[in-house]
Amino acid sequence: MKNLSTLFLCLLALIYCQSLQAQNSFDPEAKLSEMGISLVPPSPSTSNILKSVRTGNLVFLSGHGPTNAEGETTRGKLGVDLDVEQGREAAKLTGIQLLSSLKAEIGDLKKVKKIVKVLGMVNSAPDFVQQPAVVHGFTDFMVEVFGEERGKHARSAVGMASLPGGMAIEIEMIVEIED
Repeated sequence: MKNLSTLFLCLLALIYCQSLQAQNSFDPEAKLSEMGISLVPPSPSTSNILKSVRTGNLVFLSGHGPTNAEGETTRGKLGVDLDVEQGREAAKLTGIQLLSSLKAEIGDLKKVKKIVKVLGMVNSAPDFVQQPAVVHGFTDFMVEVFGEERGKHARSAVGMASLPGGMAIEIEMIVEIED
């Protein structure tokens, strides 16, 4: 019985150590680097609108659009100018912009505990009904960067008659961070 107790304690210690190792290996910025993605500091907010607001352990990020590293924005309507795959890529670009603003707000993406809620707004033709498929480009990107536990989130994906500047997609999100 003593050997069985010792074996059980050793197994518990091993599981605990593996859990700590997994937590310590969480590095979303290293994952982004592996993916060939660099986060650049966001441009300053304009007018009286902030790109992010932190209250307690939550960060609320304003709607961001699909701007690439060269400063070009993906514009157009899904179902007219862009297909679902182009929309998914625009959603991923929007995710990169959101992570840039999040990093500017909290300093280190290792502080992210959970992507909590996402609202994806898709510039859509009247008969376009694949908004969720487009916003999956963002969701899949968050899961790839943060893993399933931190990256999966509650989400809404809706169609819009138009978006500012004719951009293809706008996404806002709420993130829980470590205190």
